[in-house]
Amino acid sequence: MTPSVTKEAPFQLPEQPVVTDIVAKYFRGLGEPTRLRILELLAAGERSVGDLVLATGEPQPKISNHLACLRWCGFVDSRREHRTVYYRAGDERVLRIIQLARGLLDDNAEHVAACRTIDGVGC
Repeated sequence: MTPSVTKEAPFQLPEQPVVTDIVAKYFRGLGEPTRLRILELLAAGERSVGDLVLATGEPQPKISNHLACLRWCGFVDSRREHRTVYYRAGDERVLRIIQLARGLLDDNAEHVAACRTIDGVGC
């Protein structure tokens, strides 16, 4: 008899979620470079997984995993057309957040690039 394998769920609800913790986690969702690149590509319009693989140069499983994360958290929506799944930005406000961040970086990119605290290295 083969033992059953229980796969851990991709989510876990905290006992007492704190709003600031959830907002920080939301921004961490945007903080992964591949996920951010996917969202920037989707700002131009709907794309398939294959399109995103070609545009990013990342392997399909990695793109699919990031898309699953983005979809779960509401950053993207999807639709199926036959065997192809197409993704689009889930909310225009997410794209505006990215635009705002880029605008803020116009004045401060060197400091952000040099910051070791955000990278978890310390000052």
